[in-house]
Amino acid sequence: MTAVGPLDAMFLLGESREQPMHVGGLMLFELPEGAGRDHVFPEGTRDFVSRLYHDILDAPQVNPVFSQRVRNRALDLGYWSWEQDDAIDLEYHVRLSGLARPGRYRELFELTSRLHGTLLDRHRPLWEIHLIEGVEGRRFGVYSKIHHSMIDGVTALKWMQDTLTTDPTKTGMPATYALPAKSSSGVAPGLPTASELLTALGRTPGRAASAVGGTARMLADIAGLTPVGLKSLVNEHSAVAFQAPRTIFNQSITGARRFAAQSWPIERLEKVRAITGATLNDVLLAMCSGALRNYLLEQNALPDKPLTAMVPVSLRGKDDAPGGGNALSTLIADLATDEADPERRIKRITASTTYSKGVLSGLSPLQNLMVGALGFAVAGPSAVLPGVAGLTNPPYNLVISNVPGPAESPLYWNRSRLLGMYPASIVMNGQALNISVTSYDHQLHFGLVGCRRTVPHLQRLLTHLETSLSELENIH
Repeated sequence: MTAVGPLDAMFLLGESREQPMHVGGLMLFELPEGAGRDHVFPEGTRDFVSRLYHDILDAPQVNPVFSQRVRNRALDLGYWSWEQDDAIDLEYHVRLSGLARPGRYRELFELTSRLHGTLLDRHRPLWEIHLIEGVEGRRFGVYSKIHHSMIDGVTALKWMQDTLTTDPTKTGMPATYALPAKSSSGVAPGLPTASELLTALGRTPGRAASAVGGTARMLADIAGLTPVGLKSLVNEHSAVAFQAPRTIFNQSITGARRFAAQSWPIERLEKVRAITGATLNDVLLAMCSGALRNYLLEQNALPDKPLTAMVPVSLRGKDDAPGGGNALSTLIADLATDEADPERRIKRITASTTYSKGVLSGLSPLQNLMVGALGFAVAGPSAVLPGVAGLTNPPYNLVISNVPGPAESPLYWNRSRLLGMYPASIVMNGQALNISVTSYDHQLHFGLVGCRRTVPHLQRLLTHLETSLSELENIH
């Protein structure tokens, strides 16, 4: 039995039917030569994906991270812990689905939306994989989801990369759940383990994870911060911390989701970076900022004050072995959506992120972890208290996450070329929109997730992202 870490416990405590707390992603593959014919809905596609489905079900092993389930029984006095499931049912966790004709991306994203909106069963290990056949153009999809209490986005990508190869002829490759176990605690160097966090406080796992708000206080205690020091860190880790205006994104949500995705060449953003002197991530934020501005103008809902975004910052190094748990800090960026001029907008964004990164660089690993907990905990009241969302100003307006993807390309899984990988993350009460991005094969792959009711016409944000990037490219 392993104690659930404090930050990980927040994702368990905050979960409800309206806000599932799993992260996921959609990978799009091209069938290998000879696997199907070039007409819509080819039977060869069905045969290939069906065989692949049965092959991965025959996995000789399940990685321990994917065979653990959470336990929080009354008998345990509220202790949160992980225990191994010795009778895992792979046919429950791995599923085969087919698209309705004609199998366009529209139908693929609609199916992904429905799958992403359903809760994971807490009586079982908290993950699912869906192979999706019938995508037009000799393609198929793989949608996967795993509870955020188990891994963070960086780790999820590392697991995924370990299933891929640059060899287009290789077969017999496993799915993520069947990867060999690695000898790693899953904690980035310099960060405490869950047990060390609890021991440092002299508390039991149950008490440590008794409330979302208590997590930040607990981490402050461990870091040796006084109440004044905690308040100072909250206020200073960003120049615009917790000053966000109310928007249509910061209202109550339902359990239904909408997913939209698209890819852009990294080369286009690199040209903007060279023109402006900003970082690539700042260009990405500016691209999102312009899109959000135009989207809200279209809805007649743009506030006078600028929107802000919470941006997760991974505390894991490039060479850290993938493992369970979360190792995240956060910063809050000024998106400057009140600024019409794209050049002035990106300058403000760059100034904001530079300030925040400077503050984070001066903190210890443990204090950075505490900031990560604060970034999620401050959204807690709206997330867990009925009727609060939309009544007060939010700490930030949305989450924008950029997770570096595999450096090598192209990559293959069982002879099928990976064309795109689109992250799908979490939305919460008071935080109805999430934009996540990853890189692969000289492209940035955007995955947008929104509440189906609160964020109308989510797919229009894709058009606005293109418009925003074009505006940035015209800066001289």
